[in-house]
Amino acid sequence: MNTQLRPAFVSFIAITGLTGLAYPLVVTGLAKVFFPHQAGGSLIVNDGKVIGSEWIGQSFTAPGDFWGRPSATVDADNKPLPYNAANSGGSNQAPSNPDLHKAVQERIATLRAADPEATSTTVPVDLVTTSGSGLDPHISPASAAYQIHRVAKARGLDENKVRGLVTAQIEAPQLGVLGESRVNVLKLNLALDQLR
Repeated sequence: MNTQLRPAFVSFIAITGLTGLAYPLVVTGLAKVFFPHQAGGSLIVNDGKVIGSEWIGQSFTAPGDFWGRPSATVDADNKPLPYNAANSGGSNQAPSNPDLHKAVQERIATLRAADPEATSTTVPVDLVTTSGSGLDPHISPASAAYQIHRVAKARGLDENKVRGLVTAQIEAPQLGVLGESRVNVLKLNLALDQLR
């Protein structure tokens, strides 16, 4: 029996050391050398303070800010806590679920109440549905365009200036083909704060 246990134990220790220690340390080290911004969390710094990450959305509700996708994340007590990275997850509601239909209608009503003069009759779908992670920091260019009138009016800015800012903030698909064009809401609102 000893002849079988010893090689198994040595193999276990070797594989654990290789895959549990050496490999993660090498990969982390290479990431920090070649991709320091991403390896550090893709943090966004403003005036010397970390205010967020490029990959985790934040809740904006002021009329003068662009709003992101709704978030279905919750806290430890299962109460809504938008963009809770410790409890990432979507609502997992099917299109046939009456609760999803009700939530979408409430979100549409909120958007229309925030800007009764909205020129578009169609509310972009990503403004009224949650993402699979509940952390999505991006909206579609159509969702940003839908909000231009409200944001410009609330901030007393010319709509064309705000539209130009939105256009400048549009990120192309990765490698030109992966995903869709998108706008990072936090970056857009930071750029908006700089607009005079």
